[in-house]
Amino acid sequence: MRVFHIHESFTELPGPPATLPSAGYLWIASGRREFEVEQAQVQAALQQLTGGQLVDLHTSDLLNNQLPSHFDYTSWYDLMVFRRLAAGSGTASMFLDEDRGTVSTAMAALQAIDTSPVGFAVFDRVLLSVHPADCQARDFFITRLMQIAQGTGTTRLPPSPADLMLRMINHLVDSYLELRRLLTRQLTALQQDLLTPRRRPMNWSALLESRNSLHLLEDICEDQRSAMQEWIDAMAEWPPATDKIARREVELLEVRSRDVLEHIERVLSHVRRLEASAEGAVQMHFSAQSQRTNDIMRTLTVLTAIFLPLNLITGIFGMNFEALPLMHSARGFWIAFGIMVGVGVGLGLFFWRKRYIGTSR
Repeated sequence: MRVFHIHESFTELPGPPATLPSAGYLWIASGRREFEVEQAQVQAALQQLTGGQLVDLHTSDLLNNQLPSHFDYTSWYDLMVFRRLAAGSGTASMFLDEDRGTVSTAMAALQAIDTSPVGFAVFDRVLLSVHPADCQARDFFITRLMQIAQGTGTTRLPPSPADLMLRMINHLVDSYLELRRLLTRQLTALQQDLLTPRRRPMNWSALLESRNSLHLLEDICEDQRSAMQEWIDAMAEWPPATDKIARREVELLEVRSRDVLEHIERVLSHVRRLEASAEGAVQMHFSAQSQRTNDIMRTLTVLTAIFLPLNLITGIFGMNFEALPLMHSARGFWIAFGIMVGVGVGLGLFFWRKRYIGTSR
């Protein structure tokens, strides 16, 4: 667990202070396991700093690794749980392995996306964030805020805990954009695998799991959008600011909240396009298979139609009659053979002109 004081500077403290600083606010960043172990100390620090503790149900929400994105509030703090979309371990190696290009690879890449939740408890002057063990967003923002405090950043320090939370959520949403290239390439490999004739059977179980993974991503994005919309609705019920600076900060929070919501809508739209693309590839696969089956049946039908009169001729000359024409003639075989060749060639040319034989266009 790391504690920072944010005002005109960005300072890391050795631990939660006994009282709130005279200006600025505190950011308490903790891993989920550390928060579980040091839960009593964190609750005592929040009671001392803010005059209130986390509700037991909200504490359980922050510790739940399977909780969907949602928003809740009390009279002394707001709670936001937001599931991230980030590349999990091993996804980078899948991205580099371009030659595999199979449905199994695409499915594995989709399953490797990390969707662990990040929790935020927003007090008036304290922000408590609970992160997964390998969450890079916390380290990224610590480094970024240090750069801003040193004058090397392009923006100013977040003026409030809510602003810092929105910036972190925006970073979690934008981190999905790094996965767009990976997912697009893997879905392209899936489509090529569906549309390319293979001698081996198609791995339909892997395809089904990849489609289920896309459905899961869509559900996560919809939960994110609902949580952010509830946050925006809760902001609309805040008491009106009394001075110009406070009103400006609230307006900036509203702008940033709408921007985050717009980014979530963009991600959701991309996930739906990927899902529609995969669905379209499946439909095209079955259409191609149906066309191929029709071509095979047409060829077999044409061959049957060509050999049917030939079988009729051989059947006639195979009858056991003594007075059958051409049976006792020296040229009878060649005449019958010529008739059969003529009939076969004539029917073949007829079907070829009708485009029943050959590649259809």
